Order: sequence, then C-alpha cells, then structure tokens
Amino acid sequence: MIEESKRMAKIAYHALEGKKAEDVKVIEIGDISVIADYFIIANGNNPSQVEAMVDAVTDGMSAEGFEPKRVEGVRSSGWVLLDYGDIVVHIFSKEDRLFYDLERIWRDGKNVSKEELE
Repeated sequence: MIEESKRMAKIAYHALEGKKAEDVKVIEIGDISVIADYFIIANGNNPSQVEAMVDAVTDGMSAEGFEPKRVEGVRSSGWVLLDYGDIVVHIFSKEDRLFYDLERIWRDGKNVSKEELE
C-alpha cells in the first residue's frame, strides 16, 4: 500500500510543481499517525495561483484514477485541503502557511525529497 501512496504523492508533487507552487514539502507521517501516509504542503502567491494548484492536483490525480474523499476550504480561501485517504494535500496562501506552520506540527515525520519520490 505504501507504494501506491508514494505514487499518489509523486503525482500531486508534479502537479504542484507544474503550477509553480512554492516550497513544496512532502512529509511521510505513516509511522507517527493513522491519518495518512503522506502530507504534501505547498503555497501559492495569490488566490488565482492557489486555485490553479488545486485544479492541477485534482485533474492530475483524477487522470490516474484517484478521487478526493474530502475537500475542505474554498478555492478563494487561504487553505484548501484535498484528502485522498493515503495522502493529504494542503494548498495554502503564503500568509496562511506561515500562520498554521504544519511543518512544525508534523516535524516528527520524515521529509521526503523529490528524488526519493521518483
């Protein structure tokens, strides 16, 4: 199952990268939480970019047969959460990402590099 989670994380990562997402982080949390295997955290510079990032992830995942189990937040807000079960994608405005600081909260997770996803 972890291989499928890793594949999902890779798809989401590349979708975000394609929309020039800033500071994309992949955190492996499966060993410390039952919530998911991976959190993917990224931010955009403005509401339009955040919307484009959400669209890119949902379109890329859907093309590979993955549909979100839940979507929280609205595209024009500062935080949209896309829950795919095994991975959770957090797309923030820059300000909201600094405010919520999920990287600090999940610091016990393992940071995964782009190369490790390949």
